[in-house]
Amino acid sequence: MPEENFVYLTKDRLVELEKELKEMKTNGRKEIAAKIAEARAHGDLSENAEYEAAKEEQGLFELKLSKLEAMLSRARIIDTTKFPQDKVHILSKVKIKNLKTQKVFDYLLVSPEEADFQEGKISVTSPVGKGLMGTKLGDKVKVKAPAGLLEFEILNID
Repeated sequence: MPEENFVYLTKDRLVELEKELKEMKTNGRKEIAAKIAEARAHGDLSENAEYEAAKEEQGLFELKLSKLEAMLSRARIIDTTKFPQDKVHILSKVKIKNLKTQKVFDYLLVSPEEADFQEGKISVTSPVGKGLMGTKLGDKVKVKAPAGLLEFEILNID
């Protein structure tokens, strides 16, 4: 399998996703089947909006389930002990300062599948993530982002 097809995850995230998949396959499917059965009991299926909604929910659920299975089949666990500790890499916690606004940000660089901006987790494939990869403490980085050219200074790497 080509390297770019892998999904890199932390051990904790892999365990979370495996639990989610198990939950979906057991309880999730049962809940949707119960909704369909309840809607079916309401009579004529050709004019039953509740039945149509339950069937649509089932389709979306199965799509999500298959995407999760596909992602887990391509999952590889990241071993950060092999990365140089003086450079930014995936799973680095980075403190950066925007040189234009002087605002300081803390980010955790993660795989695209784990990215969550609200939690301070940015993807290594995002413009800022790409710009930070491989940099060292004290480096100044210019990043071309949708908002324009951004300039950051690396204040800390964990």
